Amino acid sequence: MRTAFFFRQTLLLASGLLLSFQLLAAQTGWRQLRIPGDTPDAAPTVVALYYPTKATERTTAMGPFTVQAAIQAPPEDKFKGLIVLSHGIGGTELGHSSLAEALARDGYMVAALRHPGDNWQDGSLLQKGGSVYFTERPRQVSRVIDALLQDPQWKDRIASDAQGLRIGAVGHSAGGYTVLALAGGQVDLSRIRRHCESEREADPVFCGVGRNAPATAGSPAASASVLPSLRDPRVRAVVLLAPAGVVFTASSLAEIRIPTQIYEAELDRFLVPRFHAEWIAQNMPRAELHRVPNAWHFAFMDTPASAIPSDDGDIRNDPPGFDRKAFLARLGREIPAFFDKALPGRE
Repeated sequence: MRTAFFFRQTLLLASGLLLSFQLLAAQTGWRQLRIPGDTPDAAPTVVALYYPTKATERTTAMGPFTVQAAIQAPPEDKFKGLIVLSHGIGGTELGHSSLAEALARDGYMVAALRHPGDNWQDGSLLQKGGSVYFTERPRQVSRVIDALLQDPQWKDRIASDAQGLRIGAVGHSAGGYTVLALAGGQVDLSRIRRHCESEREADPVFCGVGRNAPATAGSPAASASVLPSLRDPRVRAVVLLAPAGVVFTASSLAEIRIPTQIYEAELDRFLVPRFHAEWIAQNMPRAELHRVPNAWHFAFMDTPASAIPSDDGDIRNDPPGFDRKAFLARLGREIPAFFDKALPGRE
């Protein structure tokens, strides 16, 4: 009996070690997906897919960013889960590739979308007003989830457990707003107006964004607009990187129950933490808040090969003494570990 017990325990240990080795040995595959718009005249959503593969990674320059992945490689048969990744205002699906690659090597598929109407090529969404902007961004992410769960190439690879499919989300800046809206945060546009009336000098970049757009931060048309919930119950855990947060009602934040991690950049001038990341944390007592010392807003993005201007300067720049490469490597360990803990189930 003891011999049989010992034999079973040895097999279980060996299986666990083999699984760990397989996950550690996984490399990143990469493909581009184009999801048609929901109307004939709507722009498609471009999605960069990062996923675990056995194929050998290569370094590929894509514009000012670099992807370390096997392009068009065959995917593994099963993924730990699906993580959707939402970039900031005017951003790109390639700006957080190192994080997406780390998640893929840990066993997840990452769907990093280029938000239609709010990307480096097209800023038209903000010009449609705050109500449209804050509504459409989360809906775009939900449509990406819809498309992947209907795609026979991907849907059966996404693991599930007793709670359903294992789906999480990561967002930076306006993307942080986006994924928290999917978690249940609701927008009150009058909060933006009041905030910028009293704190414009203290939060100038946020209050300057969209100043020429209708029904945005400074517009009387926004004064009484509490937007409907855009919660997507399929999203079971979220990570917010320097999020836009002043827009949320305290009551909606208090009702969010899913695991949430918040990272704030200590020296963020784009979204001043005390108005945004810390407002969220104050109203979500179970959320974990991580302050990144000596960091600016764009510390969470890969460093581009060429200058990219923003309302707060070149996104390549960091404060003296800040090591962005080392910080991104740290994120590449911490965020997969968070999702492993937050989505722990077995089929």
